[in-house]
Amino acid sequence: MSAPVTVAEIVRSGFVEGHHYGSLLALRADGSTDWSVGDVVSPVLPRSCNKPIQALAMVRLGLDLERELLALACASHSGEEIHVDGARRILKGAGLDESALQTPPDYPLDDEAREAVMRGGGGKAQVLMNCSGKHAAMLATCVVNGWDTATYRDPEHPLQVAIRETFSEMTGEPVTAVAVDGCGAPLLSTSLTGLARSFRRLALGLDGNDQDDERSRRVADAIRAHPEYVSGTRRDERELLTAIPGAIGKAGAESCYAVALPDGRAFALKTDDGAVRVRPVLMAAALERSGVLDEPGVDAEAVRRTGRFEVLGGGKPVGEIRACF
Repeated sequence: MSAPVTVAEIVRSGFVEGHHYGSLLALRADGSTDWSVGDVVSPVLPRSCNKPIQALAMVRLGLDLERELLALACASHSGEEIHVDGARRILKGAGLDESALQTPPDYPLDDEAREAVMRGGGGKAQVLMNCSGKHAAMLATCVVNGWDTATYRDPEHPLQVAIRETFSEMTGEPVTAVAVDGCGAPLLSTSLTGLARSFRRLALGLDGNDQDDERSRRVADAIRAHPEYVSGTRRDERELLTAIPGAIGKAGAESCYAVALPDGRAFALKTDDGAVRVRPVLMAAALERSGVLDEPGVDAEAVRRTGRFEVLGGGKPVGEIRACF
């Protein structure tokens, strides 16, 4: 990102002690840009925001999962029981077990789930890692197509080539960089505009040519029906999607976030410092700027709640992080 600008202030006891820098944009329902802040055209690495589009590619390749498991294929899950059991169900359905996963061993993201594992004497495990649902789905897709499962993370594996093609189609941009994501799978670049465009198409059930696509609709409907599988039962992303009827969304590392509404409006953001704490603050402010919180059926207070981050002093709130774009 070549020109991130100030998008949030850290306020303590009435004093602005720091800033977050980043870029955001909002697309209208027709796909044109409504407003933007900072650099929204240079390539970025959207991290796990890419997962719903990766899942779409797998559905196109013949992956057929129950709705909650398809949502899990889009997930950076919390490692709660429903997530771990779901990943195991995907693997079992493909005739595989946890040993096939090539996610790095990890603890659950969720504090309560992590503490439960440790109290039970457990340790880090590949199935507990937040990307295990995506990796299980990748393995299942390989089985469906008769592809090698030992090399499924290789960028030149047929699975990853197909994902790259779908990603480029849905974003409307060429993939200019292929990196290695935290989970070890290939990570594809696009601009924030391309990311928002892909979520718009997914939310509307369209392909990259803006033609009706039942497979896109399947992925979007899975996210809508089971936001707790896409993140976790105690996560801000789940609360946001529950508060806005028909919305889909996905957060990613390095403070990336994409959300699309059922009418095709879409939002994408990234901060330069990658701070997790400011991500939901910015998305709530972006949705409010576009008037979403005033619309019928939207739980405006729940959306605002996801965007509140208290700055503490002596264990009590003495300030906040506030959007300033």
